[in-house]
Amino acid sequence: MSTPPPIQPPPHITQPGNTASPVPNYMVWSIAITIVSLCVCCIIGTIPGIVAIVFSSKVNGALDRGDFAEAKRSSDNAKLWCWITTGLCILGVVLNIVFLATGGMAQYMETMQQLQGMN
Repeated sequence: MSTPPPIQPPPHITQPGNTASPVPNYMVWSIAITIVSLCVCCIIGTIPGIVAIVFSSKVNGALDRGDFAEAKRSSDNAKLWCWITTGLCILGVVLNIVFLATGGMAQYMETMQQLQGMN
């Protein structure tokens, strides 16, 4: 009885002609920024975050098929949507700071009561 050959890990997939770096999938960034957007700016930042996750998930599948052009396109789209979500999160943080600095919910409720008293 012979022993089976050792299992070799799959080779690192890289783009043809570019053996230095694989195509990044931005999965960690897209998931992290989507979670942050849920905490900071609600649904407005979450939708592009989900789009970023979808494009990020397409990268590895395209690499497995050997479709480097599609992997690069998906990677670029994931990066774009990650930046859009990041921008919306920064905007959400700024708006929350402004809201809290101007009196927050108490000031809002007082303004609403004044407006209702005018009717």
